[in-house]
Amino acid sequence: MTRTCVRYACQGCGHESAKWLGRCTECGEWGSLVEVVVEPVAASAGAARLVAPRNVPIPVADVDGLGAAHMPTHVPELDRVLGGGLVAGSVTLVGGEPGMGKSTLLLQALGQLAARGARCLLVCAEESAAQVRLRADRLGTLAPELFVVSEPSLPAVLAHVADCEPAVLAVDSIQAVHDPDGPGAAGSVTQVRDAAHRLVRLAKELDLPTLLVGHVTKDGALAGPRALEHVVDTVLSFEGDRHHALRMLRALKHRFGSTDELGLMEMTERGLVPVDDPSALFLADRRPGASGSVVAPVLEGSRPICVEVQALVVSTHAPIPRRVAQSIDASRASMLIGVLQQHAGLELSAFDVFVSVAGGVRVTEPSGDLALALALAGARSERPVDPNTVVIGELGLGGEVRQVPHAPRRLAEALRLGFTRAIVPASTPDVRGLDLARVASVREALIATGVRAR
Repeated sequence: MTRTCVRYACQGCGHESAKWLGRCTECGEWGSLVEVVVEPVAASAGAARLVAPRNVPIPVADVDGLGAAHMPTHVPELDRVLGGGLVAGSVTLVGGEPGMGKSTLLLQALGQLAARGARCLLVCAEESAAQVRLRADRLGTLAPELFVVSEPSLPAVLAHVADCEPAVLAVDSIQAVHDPDGPGAAGSVTQVRDAAHRLVRLAKELDLPTLLVGHVTKDGALAGPRALEHVVDTVLSFEGDRHHALRMLRALKHRFGSTDELGLMEMTERGLVPVDDPSALFLADRRPGASGSVVAPVLEGSRPICVEVQALVVSTHAPIPRRVAQSIDASRASMLIGVLQQHAGLELSAFDVFVSVAGGVRVTEPSGDLALALALAGARSERPVDPNTVVIGELGLGGEVRQVPHAPRRLAEALRLGFTRAIVPASTPDVRGLDLARVASVREALIATGVRAR
C-alpha cells in the first residue's frame, strides 16, 4: 500500500514541517516554507531487511592513505587554500556573489588540469557551450581533454559522467541542476538537496573530485538548504568587490586541511592572476603620516601580510554615538573602545567611531587589537603614528598587551617592506634590523608612539 505525503520545507535551512507556517521555527525566516510532495513509499509488512555492507572494518593503520593525496590544479592561490589541490572523491562547493568570477576560476582550474592530460568534464546548467567556448578562448584554456556540456537535467548529467569517465567533474551551478521526476521546482530545497546528495554519492563511488558552484543569498550566505554545506567536503567563499579587481578566496570548511589560508587574486582580461606581494598591494595607496592610520602585520594561514588599520573619530550630538566597523569584528572594536576609555583615559562617548581595514582583508585574529587601539587614539587626538612603525599585540580587558603567535615571522615581513620600528608585547624576541619598543599596557603603547588624547 502506498500513500502520498505533503510536507512543507524551509527554503532557507531545509527544516520540514507537517503544516504550513508563516515563520520557520528552525531559522526564523518569514515566508520561506514551500509545499513539498514526498515520494510514496511502499509499506513494509515485515521487519527491515538487513543489507550486507560493502566494506569491512579494518585497523586504521592498515588503511591506504594514498586516497587522500592531493591533485594540484596549478592555480597557485586555489591550491594554497585547498592545501595542495583536489582530493580523490572530494566534493568542493565554491560560493560567491554574481560577477565575482566563480566560473572563471573553475574554467582556469579545469583548463590547467586538462592541459596536463587529466580528462575534465564541465557541466553548464546555466550557460550554453558557446558561451563557455568564448570564455575559454579568452582565458587560453582550449585544452583537448576539457569537455563541456550544457545540461540542467540531473539524470542526463549522471549519464554524461558515465560516458565521458572524467578525472575531474565540475557543475555550474548546483542550484540550476534538477531532476524532472523529482518533487519541487528547479532550485527548490528538495531539488538542491537531492542533487547534492546524488553527486556526492557519485564522487565517493568513483573517487571523482567534484567541484560545485553555489549561489549566495542577499545576506552573503550560500543559497539552498543548510544541509548543502554539511554534505560536501569543502566550502570555499569567493569574495571581493565587483567594482575592483581584487578577489579573495578562503575556506569556510575543509576536511582535508586548514581553513586559515587566504588566496589573493586579481581579475584581469586574461582571467585571474595570483597576487605575488599582497602586503605591497594593500599598502600601495597608504598616506604616510595620516592620523588614525596604523600598519599591522597579520597572519593569514601561513602567510604574513601587512595591512593598514584605519580609524575615524567624529564628534556627534546624537544621544547614541555610532560605532561602524568594516572588515573588523564590530563587537571586538566596541570592546577596544571600552578598554581605551577605562585604562587610557580616552573619552569617546560623545564621538562617532568608524574603523576599517584598507583593501578589504578581514582581520579576525586578536593580533590587530593594539594597532586598532592606537589608530583610534591617533584619530581622536589628531596625532599620527610614525609611518615607519608597525604594531602588533593583543589587548586584554585590563589594558594589558599580550603576546601573539609567530611574532618573528610577522616582523620579518614588516622589515622586508622597509619598516624600521615596531611596537610589540614585552615578551617579543629580538628581530635583527628592527627597533622594538616593548610595551606591557595600552597606556605604555600610547607613550611609545607619542599619541595623546586631548
